Amino acid sequence: MSQEPAPRGHACIQSYLKTLDNSPGVYRMLDDRQAVLYVGKARNLKKRVSNYAKPSGHSPRIARMISETASMMFLTTRTETEALLLEQNLIKQLKPKFNVLLRDDKSFPNILVTGNHAFPQIKKHRGAKTEKGDYYGPFASAGAVNRTLTQLQRVFLLRNCTDSMFESRTRPCLLHQIKRCSGPCVGRISQEDYARSVADAELFLQGKSTRVQAELAAEMERASEAMEFERAAALRDRIRALTHVQAGQGINPQGVAEADVIALHMEGGQACVQVFFIRANQNWGNRDYYPRTGSGADASEVLRGFLGQFYDNKEPPRQVLLSDEIEDLDLMAEALGQKLGRKVQILVPQRGEKKDLVAEALRNARESLARKMSESATQAKLLDGLAEAFDLDAPPARVEVYDNSHIMGTNAVGAMIVAGPEGFLKSQYRKFNIKDETLTPGDDFGMMREMLTRRFQRLLKEDPDREGGTWPDLLLIDGGAGQVSAVAGIMGEIGVDDIAIVGVAKGVDRDAGKEEFHRPGQRPFALRHNDPVLYFVQRLRDEAHRFAIGAHRQKRAKAVGATPLDEIAGIGATRKRALLAHFGSAKAVGRAGLDDLKAVDGISAGLAEKIYGHFHERG
Repeated sequence: MSQEPAPRGHACIQSYLKTLDNSPGVYRMLDDRQAVLYVGKARNLKKRVSNYAKPSGHSPRIARMISETASMMFLTTRTETEALLLEQNLIKQLKPKFNVLLRDDKSFPNILVTGNHAFPQIKKHRGAKTEKGDYYGPFASAGAVNRTLTQLQRVFLLRNCTDSMFESRTRPCLLHQIKRCSGPCVGRISQEDYARSVADAELFLQGKSTRVQAELAAEMERASEAMEFERAAALRDRIRALTHVQAGQGINPQGVAEADVIALHMEGGQACVQVFFIRANQNWGNRDYYPRTGSGADASEVLRGFLGQFYDNKEPPRQVLLSDEIEDLDLMAEALGQKLGRKVQILVPQRGEKKDLVAEALRNARESLARKMSESATQAKLLDGLAEAFDLDAPPARVEVYDNSHIMGTNAVGAMIVAGPEGFLKSQYRKFNIKDETLTPGDDFGMMREMLTRRFQRLLKEDPDREGGTWPDLLLIDGGAGQVSAVAGIMGEIGVDDIAIVGVAKGVDRDAGKEEFHRPGQRPFALRHNDPVLYFVQRLRDEAHRFAIGAHRQKRAKAVGATPLDEIAGIGATRKRALLAHFGSAKAVGRAGLDDLKAVDGISAGLAEKIYGHFHERG
């Protein structure tokens, strides 16, 4: 007697109702392979799930989701706020296809005025705020921070050198000569005067630039009256620089001290969210995001999903200004307030300066999405052309390009770049430090074997069903028939023989534009000189080459500064510098006697024994 298939869709969802109560919580809808389709939160689990059990009245997106549901999972929480936070964590972790998903979620940089030195340093800081000092931010990008730091150097002449560089200087650096630093390292400014400059810079970062400007103007007048004309001229230049900073910021709202302005524009099934960072009544930059819309979510759900994921690892401001209403606005404000430890307002402004700020962000979102859609259309044509040129079954959704870089086999690094319908996917790039020590120096085939083996064995382990979007449709290799044949053999050994492989080789005179293309078991061919697909392939190959060389240079630079001292626990940069300064080289440190090691400043008797033992055990 055959077993009846398990119910799906409405019937499946209906079967869970008798086990649910009215608690708040989070639910997951799963397909017949147990892949998570959707994660949602509910104030009342039974009531929310019963809505899905109805056979009609759903949008096409929700109806499709229900029809694919083969099972569900539930987790109850004490409060609806807890459910909201858990929902967003699960979405980021599981990436369900019917949820809105924020793809790019990097942390933002801040400006740090250090608090552990007589002459504080001003610098860019990213990550956990563990270092002592005052933090200002977030800024939208490293570029926005760098521009602000440059302006602050011009106006307030604060140092940006590290503490170790500060201690070791005997004469002013170039920044002092070009009037970007007051030279505290060599006594060109007193501690009191430098502290005053730091205080002025912090006032500026707090939005009190008018007060700073007035104080500088009064100081310039006093210097002029005392006939200190050189000092008066320097103050005049600082006032001009400050005026230039204020003029260049574009948006400087008077009535909004601290807010994130978030605007959404949707078109053609795609979405762009523009975020402006307003801090201390100043515009600290903006950034655009392109969240995945969960197969057709409306504006309210896209914006709600974006907010929950965006602030998952970021500190929210006191105010968030939105372009659209969202469901559970008060609940989201409460969740963000709990994270910040004080009240957070979420507003959809209807008039005044706040409305103007949202309108500006919305204009940027609209223009950014138009540019992206235009670029995507061009990219789609190129991928269509690639499929036609290389006789592929369909335009490739993911192209992986491999290259390697080394000097006579040393510091060998392999590189993989990725391109798709949205252009270069830089977050997907990978570098491979070549680990096989048995390789003959300069063995490019051996390096390619290691790279591809590591790459595809990992894919077979992590995504054997090829559903995660991480499997390539096309491999591009820099090389001719020999390289292509070798790669095809390697892929066959791994057990992956259904991915198209194309080798790109320079023509007989090695001119760009006369490339030959090689495929396993087929005659080489060329594209016409002005074919856009040829230019596209050249760009892909050049990007892989650039990335490989960059990774190699990074590894080589690291190796140049490395010494056997790096392997000893307890030897940081300062003690390493002291040992090298005392003995002259790492080799001399290795030959030194125990008493000699103990004589080095900062090296305790215990550490001296550890160093001595390390070198003599190595024998």
